[in-house]
Amino acid sequence: MKLCVEVYRLTAALPESEKFGLTNQLRRAAVSISSNIAEGYGRMSKGEYTQFLGHARGSTFEVQTQLKISAELNFGNEQQRQSAYSTSEEISKMLYAIIKKLRS
Repeated sequence: MKLCVEVYRLTAALPESEKFGLTNQLRRAAVSISSNIAEGYGRMSKGEYTQFLGHARGSTFEVQTQLKISAELNFGNEQQRQSAYSTSEEISKMLYAIIKKLRS
């Protein structure tokens, strides 16, 4: 959920014209990460949990792509953007490790 909070803080400073564009996309992808982890865990099936972790990992890549786009457009605070990117990389690595463990 740390990434979600970071993304919400970052996107609060994006231009109003991005309210239904990049801001919305970043927020939805960030929320999706924690939501998919929780939903997969709640399914009580190893296979479904692994599948939802995969969806969550995919959402981390969405966030990273959108953060790169915002950087190219000079939207938002650079330090906040780098922190969010770093957090998303860390989450992606953790998800990969969990998925790999569950599949073995």
